[in-house]
Amino acid sequence: MYAVIRRYEGVTDSAEAGRRVDEGFVPLLRRVPGFVAYYWVDAGDGVMISTSVFEDQSGAEESIKRAAEFVRDNLAPLLPNSPQVTAGPVVAAGY
Repeated sequence: MYAVIRRYEGVTDSAEAGRRVDEGFVPLLRRVPGFVAYYWVDAGDGVMISTSVFEDQSGAEESIKRAAEFVRDNLAPLLPNSPQVTAGPVVAAGY
């Protein structure tokens, strides 16, 4: 498995960002080959974190591209700063 974590700071409206992600981005992400799971977390103080998990690196890389496009087209006013993106193979997991 391969995971991508994005940290957004300076979020102007976390509730609206969450709604748009849930209604618009999650359905897009589910169609990426190798999709396993996605989480959007409100960490407070204008910080939101997303975690995407895929079966392989190619799915994760596609999610990075789709996330950038979705933010640009649908969330730019709410997420004014570029995210910190971290990606890598999952080496341990618990369910």
